Amino acid sequence: MAHTIGLSLDCHHPTRLAEFWKLALGYEDEPPPLPFKTRQEWAAQFDDPDDDQDDGAWLHDPAGVGPKMFLQQVKEPKTEKIRLHLDVRVSLEASKADRWPTIQGKVAQLVEAGGRVVGEHPEHHVVMADPEGNEFCVC
Repeated sequence: MAHTIGLSLDCHHPTRLAEFWKLALGYEDEPPPLPFKTRQEWAAQFDDPDDDQDDGAWLHDPAGVGPKMFLQQVKEPKTEKIRLHLDVRVSLEASKADRWPTIQGKVAQLVEAGGRVVGEHPEHHVVMADPEGNEFCVC
């Protein structure tokens, strides 16, 4: 039996960074599990005295196809390149002629939202970093 996966991203400001990732992936906020009405209500049930997080964001693909994503607050800074990264595949449906312009359009949108270009491989993909420096590719 196959299992589903969820993605967890360590960051300093989950709620703020979630806005960037919702734009990048077309995701939306994940509702809290039933019977809870808010995420705060859900989190309060755990009452972990060692938990120093005061922010978190839960995202999901509204079509139910992609993995869920949890943005987790951590205090320590990012120090190295992460070994696992996301590929934001925006050009799968595009014709060959539209592939690179589609990628460039998404890159421009994400730069406007606070991302930055790290490297470019013309006609194939663009390496980017989100506003907190987490690397990903747009392809």
